[in-house]
Amino acid sequence: MSLTAQRQRDGVVEKRSSGLLQRWKKKRCVLTEDGLHLLSCRGNSAGDAPCAAWSSKTKVLPFERMVTVDCVEYKRGLVYFTVVMATGKEIDFRCPQDGMPWNAEIALGLVRFKNLQAVQTARNRHLCTAYMEEML
Repeated sequence: MSLTAQRQRDGVVEKRSSGLLQRWKKKRCVLTEDGLHLLSCRGNSAGDAPCAAWSSKTKVLPFERMVTVDCVEYKRGLVYFTVVMATGKEIDFRCPQDGMPWNAEIALGLVRFKNLQAVQTARNRHLCTAYMEEML
């Protein structure tokens, strides 16, 4: 999976770090047809200040390893949500309530991906059955 996959959305979210202090770190979030790409902010981006430069290192959360987008909560103008991975790992995010609803965008991307997988599986099953009937 690469960042060259068709972009559906691009913006900024905050991800809770998994460290002891669990700080919120700004990430550039690029939603593609096959997953979520997160780029870190280079240098310190204090408060609401925009990030001057984004890292070239990308963390990828592929839809094939995602289970659901969960735990949506609205507090003080922010939307808090969790992406649950197949391994059971939960990744916490937040974004402004008045901005792009990232929880909904990610959930819709995941549904699209899973539906496409289901259609392909059904087609393959149908083709296999038709082939087997021809052989008999």
